[in-house]
Amino acid sequence: MAYLESAVVVYLRGLYGIEDLLRDMNFTPDKYTFIEIGREAATIVMLVFIGILAGNTVWKKSGYFLIAFGIWDIFYYLWLYVFIKWPESIFDWDILFLIPLPWWGPVIAPILISLLLIMTGYFLTMDRSYKIKSFDWIIIVLSMIIILFTFMEDSIIIVITGNGDLTNVRPTDYNWILFSAGYIVWFMVTLKVFFTTRTFSQTQ
Repeated sequence: MAYLESAVVVYLRGLYGIEDLLRDMNFTPDKYTFIEIGREAATIVMLVFIGILAGNTVWKKSGYFLIAFGIWDIFYYLWLYVFIKWPESIFDWDILFLIPLPWWGPVIAPILISLLLIMTGYFLTMDRSYKIKSFDWIIIVLSMIIILFTFMEDSIIIVITGNGDLTNVRPTDYNWILFSAGYIVWFMVTLKVFFTTRTFSQTQ
């Protein structure tokens, strides 16, 4: 999947003549736009089915999905480097997704998230009991929202203020403070759930 995903991106870069994402990327819709958005959605569907087929409980299915997602994303960048020697740096800007708005972020950010997804997924697939409290869910979801905001911050500002054009949105300085806060909180809550829970009963 990572090979196929990176191969498609190489083709798209060639089709649109993209050498530098920040300079050459244009989000003006054309006949390929909705096909590309559908491809992104199809990728997630395939990863979901990996989890469904691999796990025998809801939590294990979720865990295998997270593991597959994390491994896919890391190897996506590895294959891109093999094909076109990009990214040259883990701090190079990348366009991550188009759904629902353009996501921008330095390559290291999704890689760090992928490592956290793999860790969380591994814990979910372990044959041990644990309890995820409602408060834990709230904190994790809020952490995810904060992290997603850092990827779509410029797009969201354009939508809210009406100043600018989404077809030409470009990232500014990445909000590492918000990203770090969301990431660390998500990491700490994950450790709390799987290593400090004394009530050994798995929620359904």
